Amino acid sequence: MALLSDAFAQQKSKIYLSGYTYSTKQKTIGEVKVSGNSKINNITIGGADAASFKISKNNILSVSKVNSDVQSLEITLTAKTSAGSQTAGFKIVNDQFIHNKVIAHRGAWKNTGASENSVSALQHAIDMGCEGAEFDVHMSADSALFIHHDDAIQGKDIEKTDAQTLAALKLANGENLPTLADYMQAGMKQNKTKLILEIKPSAISKERAIALTHKVMDAVRTLKAEAWVDYISFDYEVCLEIMKLAPYAKVAYLKGDKTPAELAAAHFYGLDYHYSALQKNPAWIKEARDNKLTINVWTVNDEAVMDWLIKENADFITTNEPELLLKKLKK
Repeated sequence: MALLSDAFAQQKSKIYLSGYTYSTKQKTIGEVKVSGNSKINNITIGGADAASFKISKNNILSVSKVNSDVQSLEITLTAKTSAGSQTAGFKIVNDQFIHNKVIAHRGAWKNTGASENSVSALQHAIDMGCEGAEFDVHMSADSALFIHHDDAIQGKDIEKTDAQTLAALKLANGENLPTLADYMQAGMKQNKTKLILEIKPSAISKERAIALTHKVMDAVRTLKAEAWVDYISFDYEVCLEIMKLAPYAKVAYLKGDKTPAELAAAHFYGLDYHYSALQKNPAWIKEARDNKLTINVWTVNDEAVMDWLIKENADFITTNEPELLLKKLKK
């Protein structure tokens, strides 16, 4: 039980926000909260850009000075509660994120020559103006985080292979197998394309899947990447754990075996189902809308299915053909 024990041992009261972005039209960022819903007695703003922010009596953080040329601002927040003080750093991002439905599945790789789930595939998705780039995260035998779709790469089971061995592997385009930090740091150089992070189920145990989830969430906090990252998983318990660790995270479920009403009751942001699930259950589209869930659909490469989902006004369409989908949406 060491993995799970270690993950929970690292838990302590943490500061989080209900939002991490601002714009010229939206100066309110969100509420400052402490995990466990402890009552906050006082909040202090520090850091390089502290002068650009203010905090209200009811703990609402807002930006007082907006420079549209700045991509992000950095602050620290110290929250005092009866249990003591907690301090955390945040990047608050100038919200110029694109809204055009297009999620590049494993990045934009199929027509670009990039390897799927590579940093260059991410960069191609950014360059072509996709709303998001989806990528998959596994955990090595020694608890390092790597980006790859399948459980194994070049005959090596990721969960049973050490980080040093995995880090030395080359993708088909010559890049190294990226770590989660490599990938997210590349994505955080811009503020147009979201990072759609899929936490992969563990083939070994549920315990490892939960430990992976904690590792991912710790990495996002450490990198101050909250504004860029939305989450998806086929593992329902993983999704619930994400929401437990980051109550305002945007989380969507992939497996397709829950009704929209069930997801809404569990406080999901959205559903992210294979298109066949919605073809078999067309009423789920309206049910999702009625329950204020976003609708993402994967993996849509067929033109007729794209046209149907555009007509149904799906919020997001995940595809290996982002160029084609972008072209359709511009008509």
